[in-house]
Amino acid sequence: MRSRADSYPASATATLLLSGGRSERFGGRPKALLKVRGEPAVRQMAAIALHGGLSPVVLVVRPDALDVIEAVAGLPVVVRPSERCALGRSASINEGLGAIPSGLDVLLWPVDHPFAHAKTLRALTDAKQRDPMVAWLIPTFEGRDGHPVLIAHNVRSSVQALAPGDPLRIVRDRFLDRVVRVPVDDPGVVEAIDTPDAYSAASSREEQWIGD
Repeated sequence: MRSRADSYPASATATLLLSGGRSERFGGRPKALLKVRGEPAVRQMAAIALHGGLSPVVLVVRPDALDVIEAVAGLPVVVRPSERCALGRSASINEGLGAIPSGLDVLLWPVDHPFAHAKTLRALTDAKQRDPMVAWLIPTFEGRDGHPVLIAHNVRSSVQALAPGDPLRIVRDRFLDRVVRVPVDDPGVVEAIDTPDAYSAASSREEQWIGD
């Protein structure tokens, strides 16, 4: 099993799946378990990343989210249960970064954006390979910024210096001259699943988009 950063190619990218929220607007049902393309969102996200070679895949969850953990059973996913999830997204991110070798770029993929497609992940990693000096890559659809984002390994220390409740954009804004927006033909990157209505609308648009 690989354990050192130098055992990966220089261009290697890990994936950090963020599932630390309490999904209060879904009645406490984790967004990670919403069905996307016929399976729990978190499972299909992990499978997409693994199939694309974005490994290791690390999943950060609350310790009591046993059903979310079960949803990735059988996949080579590193699960990091953490009480720190309650402190804010930056706390969850840093919990996950602790399980990823320091020399790897990282795709940050929150479970409230589960409709992003594999081709978006490829577009981000391809853009990073074309310009190794890029620090931050953001997918865009019709001019709107979306998720997941890809951060370079050499900005990870700045992310890890954030306080638990600090927004990630604090670090992004320090590297504005090295931020690249990558246009993609993928409405999933801007489908934020914040409410049941948003999930229903995104599911309907996904079916229509695939069928076009």
